[in-house]
Amino acid sequence: MAKRPPAARPPVVAELPPRRWWRPRLTVGSAGWPRRVGRALLVLVLLVAFLPVPLLLAGRFLPVWYTPLMALRLAEGEGLERVWTPLEEIPPPIRSMALASEDQLFCAHHGFDWKALERQFDRMRAGETTRGASTISQQTAKNLFLWDGRSWLRKALEAWYTLQLELLWPKRRIIEVYLNIAETGPGVYGVAAAARHWFDRDLDAISRGQMARIIALLPAPRTWKAEPATANMRARGQRIDARAKALGALDACVR
Repeated sequence: MAKRPPAARPPVVAELPPRRWWRPRLTVGSAGWPRRVGRALLVLVLLVAFLPVPLLLAGRFLPVWYTPLMALRLAEGEGLERVWTPLEEIPPPIRSMALASEDQLFCAHHGFDWKALERQFDRMRAGETTRGASTISQQTAKNLFLWDGRSWLRKALEAWYTLQLELLWPKRRIIEVYLNIAETGPGVYGVAAAARHWFDRDLDAISRGQMARIIALLPAPRTWKAEPATANMRARGQRIDARAKALGALDACVR
């Protein structure tokens, strides 16, 4: 009796590992590569848009020691002087002066001064030189996450991050961080570091006039000097001090 030939075995096919959306296989002529690139770009956009959220949640309670701007200035050859100071140890006059100089409606708005923005838009349409209309919240968001500059991309990111900042932080935390990370000289950050840098004293040991001159530096901290003070800087400081005394209840949220 003839033996039956053994049944043919099916060919062994190696199983390929499953494709992962974060590791697309891009091959020449692949019809799906635009979709994969689109997914990668979407992930990048989402990271840029929402990365500040966990950082803001942590930064609401922890000191902010470093910012992208500090790293940029270090790369440019400037130093790094900063002294983290809780809001309770920052004299109330200098808090009020910051509002008087940079954002008098800080306690009332939710991140943006729409009337100031409208005025600047009208000036731009009229061909006049525009002035800064950024609130303290906007400046804090920029200092925390962005670079220095005037591009539309940076302004758009600044606006989006400002919304997150106002949502996750109370006003007192915003002003506390702002007064600790704002540039107050070449390589100098915060009002406490400025007091030591310009006057060789602790913040609570300087005069009201010296506090006002520190705040007067904020528009151009790498150009102007608090000491020795020019006649222009003394006049700026006096105007800021006078405005701070006239704020009334406008600075109630930072007292």
